[in-house]
Formats: sequence, structure tokens, C-alpha cells
Amino acid sequence: MNFLSPYPPHSQRLSDIVQSDEELAQEARYRSEAFAELYRRNLKAVYRYHLSRVGNVHDAQDLTAQTFLAAQEAIASFQGRGKFAAWLMGVASRKTVDYFRRQRSILPLEEAHEVADDSIAPEEFAAQQLSLEQVAQALSHLSADRAEAIALQVFGGLSVAEVAQVMDKSEAAVKMLVCRALKDLRKHLETACE
Repeated sequence: MNFLSPYPPHSQRLSDIVQSDEELAQEARYRSEAFAELYRRNLKAVYRYHLSRVGNVHDAQDLTAQTFLAAQEAIASFQGRGKFAAWLMGVASRKTVDYFRRQRSILPLEEAHEVADDSIAPEEFAAQQLSLEQVAQALSHLSADRAEAIALQVFGGLSVAEVAQVMDKSEAAVKMLVCRALKDLRKHLETACE
């Protein structure tokens, strides 16, 4: 066996080779299985981002579906110059902006629908929902830019550089937005607990 060969051993199938999101995005232009893998890898981050922004399970699910549909339709526009996750969160961000434009008013968090999840105990699910509601409520008290920066970084899982790319801002500006957002959130949560 030649260990210096650039080719995988015959026993290893090509589909077993782990590809980066960026490589999969290039393949997704002509192979639906590649986009399905991108969906699987990025679903949780996109959903958490939307849930943190809208505070409503049903709307977060709808926005997540819309995000992936729009991403699939526009996959040819991904040039591969940056991270796929940043490009995808840009799509998610635009879907959130569209959502708020359509809403023109914020729905109360009390209207959030419960999600049946057999994998966790009801008490744990209730505690998670309460935490998500508190976070969504706290985020609603921030300026739009601060809320967006913190949601993309914390819930979307993006780096500061990737958030800067999505928001079309400098990294320094994003760091400042996140820092100020965290300070504002801390103040809000401290007054809410009093």
C-alpha cells in the first residue's frame, strides 16, 4: 500500500470523505444530497438564531424553512470567498428583517407554542422555554444592531469576522456592538430579577 498516494484506499468510498461546508456548497449547485448535508449541519444554528430573534417557536420554524429554501434557490450566488455559515446566516438575517417588516408589531411571548419533544423531561423543557423567553424578551430591549450582532454570534455560532461580513460592518464595530449588547442584557436581566 502506498501511503504517499493522494488518492484514498480502494476500501474507502468517496462519500466517506468529510467535506467542508464550502466544498459542499459548490457541489450543492448540481447535487441535492450535498445541500441536504448542509441543511443537516446548519439547521440547529439557523433555528436558534431565528428563535432568539422572534421569540416564537412557530415563527422560528417557518423562518428556518424559508431560510433554507432561499439558500437552496440562491446557492449559485455563494462564491466560496468566505465561510458558508456566514453566507447562510446572511440569508437568515434577511429573512428576519422581512419578518419584522411584515409584522409591524411584536407578538407577546405568551403566544409561543409548545414543541413536543420526547427527548427531554417536561420540567426541563419548561425551564428551557422560560430561559428562551427571558432571552428573547431581553433582546427585544436592545437596539436592532446590538440584538442582531449578539444573536448572530451567540445563537448563530458565527465568529466576529463572520458577523461583520453578514452585517457589513468592521470587526471592531461588531465587537463594540456585542460588548454593549452584553452590558445592556446584564442590566436588563438584573432589573428583571429585582
